[in-house]
Amino acid sequence: MKRLIALVGLAALLVPGLAQADIFEKVGTFGGQFLKIGVGARAAGMGGAYVAMADDATAVFWNAAGIARVEADKSQLSLNHANWPAELSYDQVGYVFHMKKIPGAFAVHARALTMAPMEETTAFQPLGTGKTFDAGMMSAGITYARSFTDKFSAGVTVNTIHTGLADLSQQTFAVDIGTLYDVGAAGMKIGMAIQNIGSQEKFIEREARIPSIFRVGTTATLLSGADQKLTGSFEFSHPPDNSERVNLGAEYAFHQYLFLRGGYAFNYDTEGLAGGVGFHFPVSVAGMADLDYSYTDMLDLGAAHRFSLRFQF
Repeated sequence: MKRLIALVGLAALLVPGLAQADIFEKVGTFGGQFLKIGVGARAAGMGGAYVAMADDATAVFWNAAGIARVEADKSQLSLNHANWPAELSYDQVGYVFHMKKIPGAFAVHARALTMAPMEETTAFQPLGTGKTFDAGMMSAGITYARSFTDKFSAGVTVNTIHTGLADLSQQTFAVDIGTLYDVGAAGMKIGMAIQNIGSQEKFIEREARIPSIFRVGTTATLLSGADQKLTGSFEFSHPPDNSERVNLGAEYAFHQYLFLRGGYAFNYDTEGLAGGVGFHFPVSVAGMADLDYSYTDMLDLGAAHRFSLRFQF
């Protein structure tokens, strides 16, 4: 209970200050906005407070250091889908593996924001030309992370980023770095990540920077028993084109097979309350799977529904 009070108290000190910030500062001045969309139903169900929780295949997005926590004799495959507002789809796949005689873990991954084909129209054919076009953004990359001690791990990701609209396209690259540290008391961990360190993108003769984001957060065990566990998580992030943000989340585990999650994103233009549920179950003698769902209130935009399936073998 003392840990919960401390976590809530810290949030209470930060949130009023964030509410006074100018939320429109530099909005619309950066490209590659899809790079901000979080990956995975588990993380989304906790309100996006995941930089210190990330210890599975979705860590390739949240904190590259987290894949070092995947068991050395195991691999993980993560499949993630989100029904995004405006009839968009957001999909991500990640695979974490280990190589003999090389310490640490590797991962390959890709994500894409896509839309259904649209009918082409022109000034002379406003009802359509009979042709269609599509638009979308995607990123693919590779991650490497390792544990340097039993408490500290670090990782790096290199991504290539592609944006396309009809027959127009552009490419750029970005680097993510992250660290994860186990404090050693009350299951507390501290995570830090800097995402999207890269060059400018140029599209239709116009250049724009991609949004480099700094995240730092902590997680701790608030309740632990023989058949249940409650974990709380807190995250602070600083995007370059908006004011500082705070994410709070919690995960309740019952017998390590049923998980209930909830969270809230403070100072976001289009995100707020979130919740989710997850199931952990065996799929073979040596393999386990996780099935997760989350709901995020996108305020005036409606809601985002995420579905995730993860296999460990």
